[in-house]
Formats: sequence, C-alpha cells, structure tokens
Amino acid sequence: MSKKITYADTGVDRELRAKSKRALRILKETYRFSLYGKLVQLPFGNIFPIGRNRYLDLVIEGIGTKVLVAQLAEKYDTIGIDGVAVAVNDVIRSGAKPLAVADNIHAHVSDPVLVKQWMKGIVKGATEAECIVPSGEIGDVPELIKGLMEGKGVDMVFAGIGEVTSEKTISGGNIKPSNVIVGLRSSGLHSNGISLARKILFEQWGGKYNPYDTPDGLDREIVYEVLEPTKIHVKPLLSVAEQVNVKAAVHITGDAYLKFDRLTKFSKNIGFEFNNFKPQSIFELIQKTAYELGGTITDEEMFKTFNMGWGFAIIVEKTDKDKAIDILEKTGTQAEEIGHVTDSEGINILYGDRKIILR
Repeated sequence: MSKKITYADTGVDRELRAKSKRALRILKETYRFSLYGKLVQLPFGNIFPIGRNRYLDLVIEGIGTKVLVAQLAEKYDTIGIDGVAVAVNDVIRSGAKPLAVADNIHAHVSDPVLVKQWMKGIVKGATEAECIVPSGEIGDVPELIKGLMEGKGVDMVFAGIGEVTSEKTISGGNIKPSNVIVGLRSSGLHSNGISLARKILFEQWGGKYNPYDTPDGLDREIVYEVLEPTKIHVKPLLSVAEQVNVKAAVHITGDAYLKFDRLTKFSKNIGFEFNNFKPQSIFELIQKTAYELGGTITDEEMFKTFNMGWGFAIIVEKTDKDKAIDILEKTGTQAEEIGHVTDSEGINILYGDRKIILR
C-alpha cells in the first residue's frame, strides 16, 4: 500500500500552524492605539481607520520556497512579480485599492546582478497592480541564508497597503444560500504548495525530474512551469467591485479551499459546494509523479494545498453572476462559475465522479 503524502511531510503542518496562530490574539492589546477609532474585523484580517469612512488595509506576505526554484533555474527576474502579487492580492480582499508595496529581502550576498534581476520583477508586478514601491530593505545575512548555491540564497517578504472607504468594503457578511462563487483563473501553482511540488517533481529534493525535463502534458521545461509568476488580480477585482455587489473575495493561497471556512464566521448557517475545476497539467503531474515514486497525494490533499486552477474567487448574488463574469472577461481574465453557497455547513468538492468533503 502506497504511503499518503501530505503537506505536513514537507515540514508544513497546517494543524500546528493553526494552533500557533492562536498566539496572535495578544495583538489585540495594541488596538487601543488606533487614532481614528475601532478596527473593522474582516474574514481575512482587519482594516483600520485613517479618518471619516476611510480605512487602510495593511498585509505582509512571503514568496516562500519558490525562491529555491528560482535558484535552481538561475532565473531571478520573475520572483519579484510573485512577491508583489501575494501582497496586493491579499489587499484587494477587503475591496481596497493597493497604494504601495515594500520589500524586505534577506540575501546571502546582495550581488548587484541579482538585485537588478529581483527589481525587474518587482517593477513589473507593481506596474500591473498600479501601485508604487516607495521603500524596501535588502539585508546581507549569510549565516541565516544559505540557498542552493553559495552567494545566491534569498528570502523575500512583501508588505502591501491599500485604501478603501466604508461603503466599498467587502465585508464577507450577508452571504446567503444560492449565492454564486465565481472563480478567476490562476496561472498555475502560484506561490503556494511549492514545498510539496518541489519534493515530488525535482531530483534536487528527492523527486523524479531534472529541472529541464519536459514531462508529458507540459509545453515547457518543468522548472519554468513551476516558476510561472502568480497572477495579479487587482484590476479585475476592482473593476467588478465597482459595478457589482461583491459579498466576499477570497485569495486562494495557503490552505486553498479551506480558506472559505473563514467566511462562516461572518455569515452564519452557510456552506460551500464547488463543482467546476479545470486544473492546469502541473497539478495532475504532481499527483501522477507521487504515485510513480510510490506515494499517494489524495484529491482531498490537493484541494487543501493547491489552487487547482482558480487563483481568486468572489461571491455574488445569482442575478449578478453573468454581469460579474462579463466584467471580469473584459479585463482579460478568464472567469467562470465554480460553485455556490449552500444552506448546510461544510466545504464540498465535486471533482470527477467523486464528492470530497474538506470540512
């Protein structure tokens, strides 16, 4: 019997991480210092007031081990796009327009050639998100950062900040059964689940392939498929939110479809059913390769770890579905109905001929 492979086997234990996050509650002690009133709690974070009916959404995110894949390929001009994307895609969940991003890069050595490549991606991402990069930090910490190759180790963290008014805030409230879930197409793996993908796909980490192999189903070398930058959803989301009542916005990243459970704290007595998936070939390859290596990654684990083809989602009234999809497609975004809100708790995935109960 093959061994089940989970994200926890790569050192990322989602149950332990959930328990650790309870320690964040102590941060509420700082809320009394808010100058202009109370923070507004949203499903995926808080926004804080900066004046009458105006709020800021401040987030911080990292690229994680995708930088190791960049080192493996010795290609550094796209991971900056990922850094901007993970930050601004989080900011827009509240309906906020991104204003700025800032990077904190810890490097083994801040080689000028590498720095220039990193900055190319950051500029490209910020241009797509239409926000500025007013500041950043590059620290040389060779004792902390080793990397695959001497002198080229790096860790990237990005902060993003956006502004939203009270009337344009996407609250996650008033979600009702029969509301529709519309998915925005991802570009592939994005920046999540990379630790699991690496250890299955690349010889460097115990997997099957040379980075420059092109397995069946892919149109290019596998290392470039994994490096495909995270899609930035700023323009599509802000465009649709201007014309349609978007009840919730979900950036499908870490924990993937489990993230929808956060919405149940703001809209009671609801659940979710997803029934439309067209995952890119890279996702099927991960499962297939795990099997060839003597292991099994279940469909359930895939939907808890990867975006499976949809990088972002919004929830709208059924009567607004067609209009929302039309607006999104006019921005150049592939969008489709991928599920609906139910009147029973839980997150269910209809995939192939199976029903997968995530929660």
